[in-house]
Amino acid sequence: MTGGTRVISDWIKVRVTSDPGHTFLDRMIALVEGAERQKTPNEIALNILLAVLTLVFLLVVATLQPFAWYAGTEIPVPVLIALLVCLIPTTIGALISAIGIAGMDRLVQHNVLAMSGRAVEAAGDIDTLLLDKTGTITLGNRQATEFVPVSGVTARELADAAQLASLADETPEGRSIVVLAKDEYGIRGRELADRQSVFVPFTAQTRMSGVNLNGREIRKGAADAVDDYVRANGGVASPEVQSIVNRIARSGGTPLVVAERTRSLGVVHLKDVVKGGIRDRFTALRAMGIRTVMITGDNPLTAASIAREAGVDDFLAQATPEDKMTLIRREQGEGKLVAMTGDGTNDAPALAQADVGVAMNTGTTAAKEAGNMVDLDSNPTKLIEIVEIGKQLLMTRGALTTFSIANDVAKYFAIIPAMFILAFPQLAALNVMRLATPESAILSAVIFNALIIIALIPLALKGIEYKPLGAAAVLRRNLLIYGLGGIVLPFIGIKAIDVALVAIGLA
Repeated sequence: MTGGTRVISDWIKVRVTSDPGHTFLDRMIALVEGAERQKTPNEIALNILLAVLTLVFLLVVATLQPFAWYAGTEIPVPVLIALLVCLIPTTIGALISAIGIAGMDRLVQHNVLAMSGRAVEAAGDIDTLLLDKTGTITLGNRQATEFVPVSGVTARELADAAQLASLADETPEGRSIVVLAKDEYGIRGRELADRQSVFVPFTAQTRMSGVNLNGREIRKGAADAVDDYVRANGGVASPEVQSIVNRIARSGGTPLVVAERTRSLGVVHLKDVVKGGIRDRFTALRAMGIRTVMITGDNPLTAASIAREAGVDDFLAQATPEDKMTLIRREQGEGKLVAMTGDGTNDAPALAQADVGVAMNTGTTAAKEAGNMVDLDSNPTKLIEIVEIGKQLLMTRGALTTFSIANDVAKYFAIIPAMFILAFPQLAALNVMRLATPESAILSAVIFNALIIIALIPLALKGIEYKPLGAAAVLRRNLLIYGLGGIVLPFIGIKAIDVALVAIGLA
């Protein structure tokens, strides 16, 4: 229950209710359990390709024996098995794990822990990045900087009421209100335990907190929530308060309205600071084709101001955990891959649903368990390095897949003519490598198949150098270098092994 909670006072009180299934924690658990990550397009395409090639070569090998019987000969079963091992896509199948492990290792060098190679691969294909504002885009510790009263209320009266409503609020914001009231107006915190006071805790539903004291009901919270509270008690919303709220929000601050039952007293100005250099990082992400969206519980005006300052492409204001999930699923429904960075328990469902969920190391345990990556430096713009490593992984796998397919096709045309040349002398025209015997052809292919996998492991681990090229340019390069190389190298390698086997008398 207290996982990820930091104790900033001398005790924690936990109240257990008899209403299961309706608490914040229950809702978070239900959302996380309902989250499901989709397979990436590259993963689906590779699985289909490998499955199709495997079926094709299975059919080829299965039909060789009937052809042999028709020709009046017979192919030994061990030879068919060896041929199948050589022809099915064993090369890329053996290298996929090495490529994924190498991608995870490169992330570790950037202080990012990935739970699987699949997560690294998905990072290379993301289209949309969602970032929680507080603690991710901003430093996270908003501080009270100003008390702005309405007409007829002094700043001291507003400070006194705001401090009373914040005495039980152990958040950085609440403590900063108490400190500001003390520093600006000499109002010291009071012990209210013996005054029959009842503190009202903040909840995501009410978006208010406060205190009931000696017949007074003081509340502080989001402007619209406090406005509804005042109206519900028979009061009238203050246009002046809305004007102050708009001014603070447009400046990038967070307005916290303070009210006493039927009237608003004024606004507390909270400021949050955008992390240095983050705007340039978002510009780099935009150049990579990634759309950035800031997620915040702030009102739309404040969110718009922070979004402009940070340089994100869009924002979602007054967001609940359900809103984040809805946004992610909508993006995924449009065929996009989504990455999410966050640090709070309320981010856990979104981190679990996102294709790439990057949890900050300074975040809660729930967030880190829901994500499939953990940034040990708690730097949200680290996603630039994560994306580059993911794209490098995809480029490496694409290049080696091209080589593997070309390699398997080349082995097919190199081995089959040699196997049937005795039964069908006409196939001698296709036996371009002039392999010594059918047995030598099979043995040479098996040895080459084993050696080429070992030879490619260092390339799989090092990875292809990432360059911001278009898909067409990458395809051309793969076909020219790895496709052509995959065709030529087996002919050279198998022939060299065949010559060596004949020289030492094994064929």
